[in-house]
Amino acid sequence: MSGRKRGSVAVVGAAESDLGQVAADVSPTDLMAQATRRALDDCGLKLSDVDGVLAAHTQSRMAVLQLCEYLRIKPKYFDSTQIGGSSFMSHLAHAMTAIEQGVCGVAVIAYGSTQRTVSRAAASPREFNPYESVYRPFLPASAYALAASRHMHQYGTTREQLAEVAVAARKWALMNPAAWEKEPLTIEQALNARMVSHPFTVRDCCLVTDGGGAIIVTSAARAKSLKKKPVYVLGVGEAIGHATISNMPDLTLTAAAESGPKAFGMAGIRPADVDMVSLYDAFTINPILFLEDLGFCPKGEGGRFVSNGAIAPGGRLAVNTSGGGLSYCHPGMYGLLVMIEAVRQVRGECGARQVKDCEISLAHGNGGVLSSQCTVLFGSEAAL
Repeated sequence: MSGRKRGSVAVVGAAESDLGQVAADVSPTDLMAQATRRALDDCGLKLSDVDGVLAAHTQSRMAVLQLCEYLRIKPKYFDSTQIGGSSFMSHLAHAMTAIEQGVCGVAVIAYGSTQRTVSRAAASPREFNPYESVYRPFLPASAYALAASRHMHQYGTTREQLAEVAVAARKWALMNPAAWEKEPLTIEQALNARMVSHPFTVRDCCLVTDGGGAIIVTSAARAKSLKKKPVYVLGVGEAIGHATISNMPDLTLTAAAESGPKAFGMAGIRPADVDMVSLYDAFTINPILFLEDLGFCPKGEGGRFVSNGAIAPGGRLAVNTSGGGLSYCHPGMYGLLVMIEAVRQVRGECGARQVKDCEISLAHGNGGVLSSQCTVLFGSEAAL
């Protein structure tokens, strides 16, 4: 983290690729390139302005090489850090350092996945683990189900509270034209849906969609001259805890408890200062754990915190206003889409779901099986 300065860089462009289900001959690189072009159009820059490229996906080990070849660019700086769904928050932290040090001037962070078209198993094959694979766990669902079961046992969290997370996400999604899910969802429907891995029904689990996105990052000085209102990076934090769920030291405590304080410390703000929260909700337990570990409520209180529509539209805290991975989209590694929504909220571009006077947003990424945690705080010019 040494040398990173609050507000030194800004996100100036943000865009999704096509989402949902794409044609059979579309590749992840097609989607990364499409999103990159759209993000450049969003901020008024050209492909020739890009001299930093950061990317990762699960369908190739060489995402940056493929994207640069596809776009016919040779960047000064590149990064393919792969720590799962939080990779893109990590990319932003690394791009921040590279831009501050003059290694590059305009960086694109991109992602694409065709996991719905080719199947999740083909898009994200599981590595053999001699200590877990022999028991044939249903991963990743059963790993997160373990965390949920432990949280329920230790703190009294209920299945109804988990369902509150799914219902809140659906209410937000119904205000997002790009969201996959178009029908209302009730607590009863979530509880009575097909069981996947106890205590999770299918409504506790993220979508399986195709899609991707891109953001464009540059210096604060250059950002002021571009097309859209800059969204400044106020703070970043990265942490890893484990790789496999059987090695997670405490199933109810994630490394967000480390990444969050790093980001808040750099930004010089507290959770109470945040207007909107964008969390990686691969499963309904995720927002509950992250709201606790990031400091929005005490450890063990997450289930009660989300109850009674508290994170739904009109609730006490706006969480996952896009509809999240549970109802908007979830193309494998979802972290970049988490940031895009947080950026758009600070820009005031979210239409019916726009959070009033949103000056500061938080985007939190999760990778693996609660394995890697990365936190970013975004702010408007007024927040600097």
